[in-house]
Amino acid sequence: MLKRSFVMLMLTASIGACAQAARVQSSSALDDASITARVKTVLLNDTQVAATKIDVVSNQGVVTLSGSVKSKSDEARAMDLARRVQGVRDVRSQLQVSSIPQS
Repeated sequence: MLKRSFVMLMLTASIGACAQAARVQSSSALDDASITARVKTVLLNDTQVAATKIDVVSNQGVVTLSGSVKSKSDEARAMDLARRVQGVRDVRSQLQVSSIPQS
Protein backbone atom coordinates (compact mmCIF):
# COMPACT_ATOMS: atom_id res chain seq x y z
CA MET A 1 0.00 0.00 0.00
CA LEU A 2 2.84 2.40 0.90
CA LYS A 3 4.61 1.56 -2.36
CA ARG A 4 1.44 2.29 -4.35
CA SER A 5 1.00 5.65 -2.61
CA PHE A 6 4.61 6.52 -3.35
CA VAL A 7 4.18 5.65 -7.04
CA MET A 8 1.02 7.79 -7.23
CA LEU A 9 2.80 10.68 -5.54
CA MET A 10 5.73 10.46 -7.98
CA LEU A 11 3.38 10.23 -10.96
CA THR A 12 1.48 13.30 -9.79
CA ALA A 13 4.72 15.22 -9.27
CA SER A 14 6.07 14.33 -12.71
CA ILE A 15 2.81 15.35 -14.41
CA GLY A 16 2.97 18.66 -12.58
CA ALA A 17 6.58 19.17 -13.63
CA CYS A 18 5.72 18.44 -17.28
CA ALA A 19 2.83 20.89 -17.19
CA GLN A 20 5.09 23.57 -15.70
CA ALA A 21 7.72 22.95 -18.40
CA ALA A 22 5.06 23.28 -21.10
CA ARG A 23 3.89 26.60 -19.60
CA VAL A 24 7.47 27.89 -19.49
CA GLN A 25 8.10 26.90 -23.12
CA SER A 26 4.87 28.47 -24.33
CA SER A 27 5.55 31.59 -22.26
CA SER A 28 9.06 31.77 -23.72
CA ALA A 29 7.70 31.48 -27.28
CA LEU A 30 5.18 34.23 -26.54
CA ASP A 31 7.91 36.43 -25.07
CA ASP A 32 10.12 35.82 -28.12
CA ALA A 33 7.28 36.72 -30.48
CA SER A 34 6.70 39.90 -28.49
CA ILE A 35 10.41 40.76 -28.49
CA THR A 36 10.63 40.16 -32.25
CA ALA A 37 7.64 42.42 -32.87
CA ARG A 38 9.01 45.18 -30.63
CA VAL A 39 12.46 45.06 -32.26
CA LYS A 40 10.91 45.19 -35.76
CA THR A 41 8.76 48.15 -34.70
CA VAL A 42 11.74 50.05 -33.28
CA LEU A 43 13.75 49.41 -36.44
CA LEU A 44 10.89 50.43 -38.74
CA ASN A 45 10.36 53.65 -36.80
CA ASP A 46 14.02 54.63 -37.13
CA THR A 47 14.72 57.04 -39.99
CA GLN A 48 18.40 56.08 -40.35
CA VAL A 49 18.15 52.31 -40.81
CA ALA A 50 16.47 50.72 -43.84
CA ALA A 51 14.64 48.22 -41.67
CA THR A 52 12.59 46.70 -44.46
CA LYS A 53 15.78 44.86 -45.47
CA ILE A 54 16.37 43.48 -41.94
CA ASP A 55 14.92 40.21 -40.65
CA VAL A 56 14.54 39.73 -36.89
CA VAL A 57 14.42 36.43 -35.01
CA SER A 58 14.35 36.03 -31.23
CA ASN A 59 15.10 32.88 -29.26
CA GLN A 60 15.02 33.02 -25.46
CA GLY A 61 15.65 36.75 -25.57
CA VAL A 62 18.61 36.50 -27.96
CA VAL A 63 17.85 38.57 -31.06
CA THR A 64 19.46 37.76 -34.39
CA LEU A 65 19.42 40.38 -37.12
CA SER A 66 19.95 39.27 -40.72
CA GLY A 67 19.55 40.80 -44.14
CA SER A 68 21.36 43.81 -45.55
CA VAL A 69 22.24 47.34 -44.51
CA LYS A 70 23.95 50.19 -46.37
CA SER A 71 26.88 50.66 -43.99
CA LYS A 72 28.65 49.44 -40.88
CA SER A 73 27.17 52.41 -39.01
CA ASP A 74 23.65 51.24 -39.99
CA GLU A 75 24.53 47.77 -38.70
CA ALA A 76 25.76 49.25 -35.41
CA ARG A 77 22.64 51.45 -35.15
CA ALA A 78 20.31 48.47 -35.75
CA MET A 79 22.11 46.42 -33.11
CA ASP A 80 21.99 49.31 -30.64
CA LEU A 81 18.26 49.85 -31.21
CA ALA A 82 17.58 46.14 -30.74
CA ARG A 83 19.58 46.06 -27.48
CA ARG A 84 17.38 48.82 -26.05
CA VAL A 85 14.20 46.74 -26.38
CA GLN A 86 12.90 45.37 -23.09
CA GLY A 87 13.47 41.63 -22.77
CA VAL A 88 16.43 41.48 -25.15
CA ARG A 89 19.32 39.64 -23.49
CA ASP A 90 21.76 39.73 -26.41
CA VAL A 91 21.91 40.81 -30.06
CA ARG A 92 23.72 38.90 -32.78
CA SER A 93 24.30 40.27 -36.23
CA GLN A 94 24.28 38.34 -39.46
CA LEU A 95 23.75 41.57 -41.37
CA GLN A 96 25.57 42.06 -44.65
CA VAL A 97 26.84 45.50 -45.63
CA SER A 98 25.80 46.08 -49.21
CA SER A 99 26.50 49.25 -51.15
CA ILE A 100 24.50 47.92 -54.10
CA PRO A 101 21.01 49.46 -54.12
CA GLN A 102 18.35 46.81 -53.63
CA SER A 103 14.76 47.16 -54.72
